Amino acid sequence: MENGNFNNEEIYSKRVRAGRRRTYFFDVRTTRSNDYYVTITESKRRFDDDGYERHKLHLYKEDFNKFLTAFEETINHVKTELMPDYDYDEFTRDEEEEYTPDSVPAEAEAEEESSSDENWD
Repeated sequence: MENGNFNNEEIYSKRVRAGRRRTYFFDVRTTRSNDYYVTITESKRRFDDDGYERHKLHLYKEDFNKFLTAFEETINHVKTELMPDYDYDEFTRDEEEEYTPDSVPAEAEAEEESSSDENWD
């Protein structure tokens, strides 16, 4: 979404790795008029290893509070109403920890592959 209103200068960036093929980026960017907005990008490696598929959301300051409220309510609904017994910390890793196939026991890796193929793609 490149046009005259944005110079896309990145001010801050946070990366969240979500498995082997999926990464989320939370970036603060600035406009030419020194206003700020957030982009949320999902980047997913394609199955054929032919590049990445990306989806981007632009979030503007006037929508920050509404977005955050709706996001928290949605997550809390899943956690409390739909899946209250699920261990949401099961896959929590240090955000700077690199994912390597050697860091996961073979049986967990096999289980993760089968569940990710069924549920995420």
